[in-house]
Amino acid sequence: MPNDTDLVAGEFIVLTGPNMAGKSTYMRQVALIVLMAHAGAPVPADEARIPPTDRIIARVGAQDNILEGASTFMVEMQEVARILSSATPRSLVLLDEVGRGTATFDGMAIAWAVSEFIHDRIQSRTLFATHYHELSELARRRERVRNQTVRVSIRQGRPLFEHRIVDGRAEQSYGIEVARLAGLPEEVVGRASEILGFWEGGAKKTVLPKERTLPPDRDFSMPLFSWKRRLEEKKGEGMTGMNEREGKE
Repeated sequence: MPNDTDLVAGEFIVLTGPNMAGKSTYMRQVALIVLMAHAGAPVPADEARIPPTDRIIARVGAQDNILEGASTFMVEMQEVARILSSATPRSLVLLDEVGRGTATFDGMAIAWAVSEFIHDRIQSRTLFATHYHELSELARRRERVRNQTVRVSIRQGRPLFEHRIVDGRAEQSYGIEVARLAGLPEEVVGRASEILGFWEGGAKKTVLPKERTLPPDRDFSMPLFSWKRRLEEKKGEGMTGMNEREGKE
């Protein structure tokens, strides 16, 4: 999907938008075009003016490092630390969902502080994709921060992702719709919608909507113990049936 990118020196773009809307793909597209241009290759654009860039630094995706005892969040923080120590004003920095691996407020605080540091100290060209819509407030506090989002249309009550990058900020993440597309049971999706509506309504987080009674034939206990209990029940039923058959014979 063609999209214009206008990223001047020292500019920091906060890119918000729903899951599956194309934020990460857009950032990879920008990085690849910059890399191809520096390699002397033609780039897929009607026009491109790309300044000399000393490095492309990205923090995208999630992975752990079991051998070194590093969780996904620790790996993420290590990568961010390397970016903050190695980026320069002539770098292209791509950050995707920094702070998502911990509690919401912890992650948001880290993302906000990292953004300020890059804007104020490093002053590199930066694309920062995030679901923390609160980071859009940075545009009012920092002169070189600009908000962009991925356009979404609503068709028959469902979101349609256009993959178009426009100025502005997202108001929703549509995570529940993505969960529905992934195949989560409608019962789970419906319950998630109820809880989301409750939280977005500003009510106290310690009280959830009244729980619905689950069907008696559904077992939602922990899988390990549920499996163990069912196995014992089946063993008991099998022994009983065998004893009855032996008695008849």
